[in-house]
Amino acid sequence: MSEKQVNTESSPEIIDAAPDLHSYPVVAEGTGKTAANEGAQSKTVYNAELYAALQETDIHPWTRESFHLYFAVFVAFLCACANGYDGSLIGSITAMPYFQKTFNTGYNGIRVSGIGSLYNVGSIVTAPIGAIISDRYGRKVGMFCGAWVIILGAIVAATSFHLAQLVIGRFILGAGIQMMTVAAPAYAIEIAPPHWRGRCAGFYNNGWFGGSIPAALITYGTIHIDSNYSWRIPLLLQCVACLFVVVAVWFIPESPRFHMANGKDAEALAFLVKYHGNGDPNSRLVRLEIEEMREGIKADGLDKVWWDYRPLFSTHDGRWRMTQVLMISIFGQFSGNGLGYYNAAIFKDMGISTAPLQLAYNILATSCQAIGGMTGMSLTDRMPRRKVLVIGTFLCAVALACNSGLTSVVAKEINETTVGSVTGHITNLSYGKGALATYFLFQTIYGFTYTPLQGVIPAEALDTNRRAKGLAASGFIVGGMGFINTFCTPIANSSIGYKYIYIFVGWDIVESFLWWLFCVESQGKTLEELEWVYAQKNPVKASLKVDKIVVQADGTVSEKIVDHSE
Repeated sequence: MSEKQVNTESSPEIIDAAPDLHSYPVVAEGTGKTAANEGAQSKTVYNAELYAALQETDIHPWTRESFHLYFAVFVAFLCACANGYDGSLIGSITAMPYFQKTFNTGYNGIRVSGIGSLYNVGSIVTAPIGAIISDRYGRKVGMFCGAWVIILGAIVAATSFHLAQLVIGRFILGAGIQMMTVAAPAYAIEIAPPHWRGRCAGFYNNGWFGGSIPAALITYGTIHIDSNYSWRIPLLLQCVACLFVVVAVWFIPESPRFHMANGKDAEALAFLVKYHGNGDPNSRLVRLEIEEMREGIKADGLDKVWWDYRPLFSTHDGRWRMTQVLMISIFGQFSGNGLGYYNAAIFKDMGISTAPLQLAYNILATSCQAIGGMTGMSLTDRMPRRKVLVIGTFLCAVALACNSGLTSVVAKEINETTVGSVTGHITNLSYGKGALATYFLFQTIYGFTYTPLQGVIPAEALDTNRRAKGLAASGFIVGGMGFINTFCTPIANSSIGYKYIYIFVGWDIVESFLWWLFCVESQGKTLEELEWVYAQKNPVKASLKVDKIVVQADGTVSEKIVDHSE
């Protein structure tokens, strides 16, 4: 590791060693013995240069500019709300008597699979279109277009009288969601200051609960309406978040990295000065970010050819980056959370047979996942991604194993006490309660582990040149995995019931091991600083490196300590 002096009075330089820092995770290594000035301390940080910049440039969280930045992230959050609303919706309306009377789908089987899975087919088909719009016209336009497509799909679905029209509406909804979920996470992570990035991206992805919880509450209320409006109203209300987006998107700034990637350096600098530099063009943080952007962003190349996805896999760093994207996209959708699309059927296996009670428990399950997700989001800038994913995924397997074991007792008694279509009294209530408790525990653990990081990992792993296409590829994968979940789960539930959960128990253990092997730690690193990590022969090992610096008593960073052990 080469020696570099870090002084807050000098112009910024990019350190060729490892990672950077959010302003929090520092560990004191010693005191005055390592520095000339009394009271100085040596500290271990992720990146010395960024730490020095953040010490000098303290972004004020209560200024008008900061609140405007919060509003911009909130607009991206609303894009995730539209997606989350749908995730809770279908599992709820299939429990409604008037929906069943109109479409005769049942709780499980091929009809329910078709309604759920066509949403994901629409998402898969339009993934490249989302990347084109976001790369060519901007992240804001991508969110705007996606919102209008969702509004159209919601109207088509809500006015359905035949299954074919409902399925078409679902397809259109999926197409709009894909446009939004390419543009919105890229936007949230690109406008955030380095030390706010994890929380901003995590907050975006928690928008899932901003949609799923209202959907669960709305369907619980409308089930008592004695007409088809019991299910039409929830379908139509999917428009609400999107209507806000189509207006609000014109009152937020465009991503500085999009400006830089399209040759608009002045606009990118103006954004950074206003929102990251407290209005000071000489801010050390602004100079560091703009210099790193200029080095890391290409103005032309294969990444600008809309149909060419080879840059995602053609280089060593590209393959490692896409490994992170592939893992979070697949594992995030196939860790057992897909069961939540059909909570009504899951609760029925646990002995809960009435529709209102199923919808009430659906609210509770969604709320548990939201509590886990919001807690994880609040800690995202402090927690190492790798440890959370390894341990959290393993705990998901444990919770599901307990749930499936307890559900088996309840399911066996239901089968033994059922005569014709009449279900007898269930005596093992404690097993049913235990099954519910472990299911809610799984939802909480999953929310803590995956909900914030599903937005963070892909956007952090992908550099600006690959981000839109990489997120489109992620959307394609997520859509594919979602299709498997939504199409196969009702069929599996009707054929093997609770035993379907055993698949996820075994797979979650495999996922945990793969995270340990291949997860690159991105916490505490600027987006451009990750260039160094992914360029190394073993990015996993490189991502765990740290810098040691000397911090004076007044908080200034005076020097970087050379590590002669390498």
